[in-house]
Amino acid sequence: MTLPKFILGDNTDFPEAIFVIHTEFPMFIINLEDDEVEWLEDFDQHDQKELELETENLIKEATAFYDREVSRYDE
Repeated sequence: MTLPKFILGDNTDFPEAIFVIHTEFPMFIINLEDDEVEWLEDFDQHDQKELELETENLIKEATAFYDREVSRYDE
């Protein structure tokens, strides 16, 4: 199965939350309501340095994905 890079998720137990799941390395779920990130990977020191450099870009990409998806609902 081929997965898209980002997937939207919601849950009625968290009605205000807007979840975006990143399915590529490094896998994570971000709640756009508060920008809290849950990493779904274990990292070593080398990965940690790369992760710190990429985190800001990944959050921007996740937010742009959400904005794009929402705009498509409005069409």
